[in-house]
Amino acid sequence: MVILDQQDIDVFIGLDVGKSGHHAVALDRDGRKLFDKALPNDEARLRDILTGLSAHGSILLVVDQPATIGALPVAVARSAGAVVGYLPGLAMRRIADLHPGQAKTDARDAFIIADAARTMPHTLRTIALDDETLAELGVLCGFDDDLAGQVTAASNRIRGLLTQIHPALERALGPHLDHPAVADLLTRYPTPAALKSAGRGHVRARLKKHAPRAAERLTEAIFTALSEQSVVVVGTNAAAIVLPKLAEQLLSLRHQRDAIAAQVETLVEAHPLHKVLTSMPGIGVRTCARILTEVTGKHFASAAHLASYAGIAPVTRRSGTSIRGEHPSQRGNKKLKRALFLSAFAALHHPPSRAYYDRKRAEGKRHNQALIALARRRSDTLSAMLSDGTLYQPRLPSTP
Repeated sequence: MVILDQQDIDVFIGLDVGKSGHHAVALDRDGRKLFDKALPNDEARLRDILTGLSAHGSILLVVDQPATIGALPVAVARSAGAVVGYLPGLAMRRIADLHPGQAKTDARDAFIIADAARTMPHTLRTIALDDETLAELGVLCGFDDDLAGQVTAASNRIRGLLTQIHPALERALGPHLDHPAVADLLTRYPTPAALKSAGRGHVRARLKKHAPRAAERLTEAIFTALSEQSVVVVGTNAAAIVLPKLAEQLLSLRHQRDAIAAQVETLVEAHPLHKVLTSMPGIGVRTCARILTEVTGKHFASAAHLASYAGIAPVTRRSGTSIRGEHPSQRGNKKLKRALFLSAFAALHHPPSRAYYDRKRAEGKRHNQALIALARRRSDTLSAMLSDGTLYQPRLPSTP
């Protein structure tokens, strides 16, 4: 998607963005350098440079990263009336191979960006005006991903400590750490000795606060496990200090995720594509939010292009007679790939999706391979839904 005809531009600014500062190179239409300096990530300084270069004519500012650390230069350039563009990283690296030298410096990268904007406008991409909903979803989804990682780390740490001091108790409680009742129980009775001294009645009552239906079953599993070990392992006293803190941390992280999920749901429901995406089985609020942040505003020429971008399209490798076959892609948008993979897993309760998964398993594919194949098939449907704005429609059974 070309930004605009380069004949309309007089100054081409390449900006290699960084956390604390950037490097800018400005070229005129003939390739002469008008500016080549490092500058801080500061609005006033950015605006001064744009104002000074505007004396030479209309400006095109091209960045190599339009979001996060590149968001401020993009916003300042827009407010100053400059046209803003984006040079994808892969395209930039390939263009860099055409320039002499192999040095990797900010100044060289900024020059390559500016020169590409001047001589190869077809390599540039537009930066659509940020939709407020998508911008907020991006921040919230990123924070939710961080919380999910911390939840996993805390859960693994709890299971590791339980395995160290009482393996049987870990087998009883470890698989149920996702339930708030189990984490809450460990905040009060973190060790085997504390559970034994509390007795069945108190443990059952504690579990009933958050798991009324599973309290009896969990209580029996806990005390059956406690009866399988009589010795006290070295380190149990220290675990008694650490386990309740980890359990409290786990509960707090889950409360934070719930609060973020409520805010994400509000934003997702306000987006016009909400009903379109959630009409497909297996796509919930979090998956819908991730698809919106990773797909909206991008142009895909075909369903295969979307699948390739997500990294779920197989890669063909062929060289003579020695190398043949298709292999899973190791590239693509990892966040989108994970969202499509998880949505395919969640869709296994949907009969047509389950039938396709079972067919792939019968062909000899492993679980993950069958899920990727299902995700690839669903991405074709998703592409059509996004293109036409239509709700999901299940495939009609073929007539004999």
